Amino acid sequence: MDSLITLMPEFWKAAGETLYIVGFTLFFGGLGGLIVGLGLYLTRAGSILANKPVFVVLNLLVNIVRPIPFIIFLAAAQPLARMVVGTGIGNNAIIFTISLAASFAMGRIVEQNLLTVTPGVIEAARSVGAGPLRIIFTVLLPEALGPLILGYTFIFVALVDMSAVAGYVGGGGLGNFALLYGYRQFNPVVTWAAVLLIIVLVQLVQFLGNRLARKAFRR
Repeated sequence: MDSLITLMPEFWKAAGETLYIVGFTLFFGGLGGLIVGLGLYLTRAGSILANKPVFVVLNLLVNIVRPIPFIIFLAAAQPLARMVVGTGIGNNAIIFTISLAASFAMGRIVEQNLLTVTPGVIEAARSVGAGPLRIIFTVLLPEALGPLILGYTFIFVALVDMSAVAGYVGGGGLGNFALLYGYRQFNPVVTWAAVLLIIVLVQLVQFLGNRLARKAFRR
């Protein structure tokens, strides 16, 4: 316990780094996932912007990237991270890599949630002359809002999990803190302090996500 008290400044710094990494990856990965998911939904056969070649390419990309274990993807994407953000190590590199992986994972979740929208609602909008953009922003996304909120809540938990390996590329966060000061120093108190804070963070976000989704479903 004394060692944990001594490490409190590093502990809270690591917590801040986790929030920094997860916050930015949720924004960029969530935005990328929304674009990919909309692309998959809109270009599939029978949809409002059906385009088989585009759908096949997007579907193939998602199916290739999603099954790759993140620790392997992290190493494979390091040269690309170096090209885009100027470095292959550190928090910015891990944000880029997680965002890239999350875009494809979230894309599939978004597609599946959009498929829950009743086709008749889309057809009714088309019958009154609504264009694709109007359908997307006034019908499709609002109708799927509840499931989308739950999907993004789920991906938040996955991003916290991914951020735990940031230390392998010189990043920080609670996962790196637990490995560096807990596991490698044979100090389970430090490890469990990090674990408990992660659990509290996830529970708070899950509670908020469930609450927002419940309100969306009651509209």
